[in-house]
Order: sequence, then C-alpha cells, then structure tokens
Amino acid sequence: MRTSLSGVYTIGHAAQLTGVPAATLRVWERRYGLVHPQRTEGGYRLYDDHALQVVRAMSSLVAAGWSPQTAAAHLLGEAQALPVDGHRRLAAAPPPAGPSGRTWDTTALAQAAADLDREAVAAALDTAFAGAGFEQVVDEWLMPSLETVGTWWRDGVVDVAGEHLVSAAVQRRLGAALDAVIVPVHRPRVAVGLARGALHELGVLAFAVALRRLGVDVVYLGADLPVPSWVGLVGARSPAAVVIGAPMGMDVVAVRETVEALRAAHPELPLCVGGSAQDDVGHGTRPLGHTIQAASQALAAALDEAPRH
Repeated sequence: MRTSLSGVYTIGHAAQLTGVPAATLRVWERRYGLVHPQRTEGGYRLYDDHALQVVRAMSSLVAAGWSPQTAAAHLLGEAQALPVDGHRRLAAAPPPAGPSGRTWDTTALAQAAADLDREAVAAALDTAFAGAGFEQVVDEWLMPSLETVGTWWRDGVVDVAGEHLVSAAVQRRLGAALDAVIVPVHRPRVAVGLARGALHELGVLAFAVALRRLGVDVVYLGADLPVPSWVGLVGARSPAAVVIGAPMGMDVVAVRETVEALRAAHPELPLCVGGSAQDDVGHGTRPLGHTIQAASQALAAALDEAPRH
C-alpha cells in the first residue's frame, strides 16, 4: 500500500511499480548499496521516486545481460537524470556486447514507441533482423529491446498506445516467421503456449519460431489457454512434449494448474517451462533457460534422442 506521503512508497508498492520482487530490492540494497530508502519509526522502508527510477534502471540492465554487481556499480557511479519528451528518466548506459560480441542499440524500439512512429518501429525490426540470424537477433536485441520498452512505459516515457504499437508489430513479424517455416513430415511434435490469464506471448512465440526452425513440428497455441483446452489439445494431437510459458510471476499459479492437469491425464508427457518465472513453477517441470537459441536447441536435441513410439 502506498503511504500518505506523495511520491513515497512502501517496499510492497515499490515492488509492484518496478516489477522487482521485494526480496530482490532488499538484496540490492544490502549487497550493492543501490538505494538507501528512508525508514519509518517502526523500521519499514520507504522509497521515493528517484529510488524507483534507479531500481527500474538496474532491472533493465540486468535483463539486458549485465551482472547485478556491474550494473549497480555503473548506476552508482554515473546515475543522472535526463529529459525525455517532457519526462525524466535515468540516463541509459551503452548496452553490453551480446554473446556474439556485437553491441546492439536496444533503445530504438522504445524511442519509436515514445514517438508513436509506426514506420520507425518497422525500420528498427527490419534493420535488426537483416543484420544477423533470427535466434541471435531475438536473444541479443529483441528481448532486451522489449524490456527497454517496458521500462520506458513504467517511467511514463512510453504511452500505452506506443507499447501496443510495438507489441503488435513484433507479433506480426514473429507470426510471419513462424508461418514461413516448413517442417518435414514425421518430425517430433511439441505444443507451445501460455496458461489461462497469461497474455505476454512474444517470448514464447519467438521460442516457437526458433524451435520450428530446428525442424520440430510446433503446434503454437498462443496466449490465455484454459486448462481444459490444454488437456484436449494434448489428447487430440499427441505431442512428444509440451512447453508452457511463465513470463511473469503472476502466471505461475495458472501454469501449475495446467501442469497438474496434464500430469494427471498424461503422466509420461514431458512438461517444459520457459519465461522469466520458469524457475518458480516446479512440479516436475523442466526449465528451458532464458535464451531462445539455447532453449530451442536443447529441446530439439532431447526430442531427437528420445525413443520413437
């Protein structure tokens, strides 16, 4: 709950506003000295707007591949406010090089969203996907860029309309890429999608494209699929494995419900999870990791090694 003081937030509200769990906020404070919240007489932490701004920047850098220690050191040494379209946000640091050694501009989509510029969104996508392979672009540019869009949206730099503009363009691009892949006959089949109530599908859709590019017969189910539909699909199509995305912590309960229902109906079916909250699902699921290329390659290899029935 927010306190009665304007611009001052409890740790629970700060966690909601930044998307960073309260436990992580405490760790970043204790281990790295990232922020120094005020304390009430009862010892409760209170965060101001600047502290939330720093936390959001830290979250964005970590999502882009920085280690927490390096990100904190950078922010503590160089944090400063800059105006952006009448708002203020933390100055963006040059992104670190990806695993390939290439440095990407992960602010282009966010700037296009802030400007509500459909042509600039398309140009950013065209430039990125023309410059490297699909999986490299997704892991090193697209996912970090979408994280930046989310950060700018939370900071008020990007309007809801701009965020929707980018999401729709990316979904169209990924959907076209999925449809363009022709899978040979008699290849392993995998059902991929999200549980009921889960709506952030760009990551799982990108995974579906990468998996199909490896010759897997992907049945892509999209977002917000209720439990009976999951069970019915598996019964009708007999996939060799199921992949359920858990993009946010709030999706974990629904993913577990789906897992339990599938496990009851098909005890031997391999159940895999991906997304930011995948490690919280448990229930005998197999986390696939946090990069599209490695996750798709690992699952494709496991399917090729599994005995055929």
